[in-house]
Amino acid sequence: MEAKKIGLSRELIIHPGETLKEIIEDRNMAQKELAARCGVSEKHISEVVNCEAPISNAFAKKLEYALGIEASFWINLQANYDKELLEYEEINEVSEAEIDILKNLKDIIKYLVKSGLLEEKLSKASKVVELRKLLRVSNLTNILNISYNGAYRARTNCSIDSYVLFAWQRICELKTEQITVNEELNIEKLKNKITEIKNIMNYSQNFQIDLERLFAECGIAFCVIRNFTGAPVQGFIKQTEDGRIILCVTIRGAYADIFWFSLFHEIGHILNGDINQKFIDFMSVDNEIERKADEYASNTLIDLTDYKEFIKKGDFSIEAIILFAKTQNIPPYMVIGRLQKEEYLSYSELNNYKLKYKWTEKI
Repeated sequence: MEAKKIGLSRELIIHPGETLKEIIEDRNMAQKELAARCGVSEKHISEVVNCEAPISNAFAKKLEYALGIEASFWINLQANYDKELLEYEEINEVSEAEIDILKNLKDIIKYLVKSGLLEEKLSKASKVVELRKLLRVSNLTNILNISYNGAYRARTNCSIDSYVLFAWQRICELKTEQITVNEELNIEKLKNKITEIKNIMNYSQNFQIDLERLFAECGIAFCVIRNFTGAPVQGFIKQTEDGRIILCVTIRGAYADIFWFSLFHEIGHILNGDINQKFIDFMSVDNEIERKADEYASNTLIDLTDYKEFIKKGDFSIEAIILFAKTQNIPPYMVIGRLQKEEYLSYSELNNYKLKYKWTEKI
């Protein structure tokens, strides 16, 4: 059964022939006279004024001579008519199924409006058309058939909405398009920047700006992106069609240790060469590639040998943790987070020493 269409009125789309008709009537000029002045047939004039034929560039020039009205006026009228007609036809092809998808994307839509990427006062059908353009799909229902071209670090046992996840990926692309990257991906330079990244973790008050600058020097477009219900993603990397490497991290879960571990996990993917694969879809941490990225993050943040010695001592007081964190050039909350994850501490222990990030639209 064919999907029900959302029909919209076409009355406000004015064919340039209507304007031509009004002008010659105001001048008491017959269509026959206009045809003679322009050197065209009466039939052609009739077709134009009855909105059955367009005003071509050549005919616009003839009208300039015959009526004293510049050709650009008629050309612009025709161009505006063609554009409005195309938009009308697009909107008139919006199905109920696409309208329903707007419910899934309601938080995404609010964000796009606040970001200035989408107009606020649009009809549902118009929103669908604008979202098609932003998300680069001819129909929103096509999203379910598109494979995610990227590597994700996502929380397990979370509900995933395919429409939200796809839109979130597109937001990552749109945000990183605004970032100037100095060169192609430079792996050696990235390796040499690891200590500086850890310093940013410790001392930077504007770590997003500092990280964006640092990664740009390595050929990576970095951005902190807002997270949405339905897209339980903490980190994302992708090589775009033009060869750019984008790296995006959310502050999902709010805890700073999760943010920084996710960031180093994604760095691990880049250094391990995972972005060279044509398609990567890591929605679970239970595979070898993900384990290697986790291993890189763990051992880069905290030296494995030192960590084993620290665990062997069995002193997990805040004083001992602070001293150990200094030897690793990381904040104490990173050590607390790892001890909690590995169940040396419960998640309630020392939680007041853990830093939380809060999303603001300025990020």
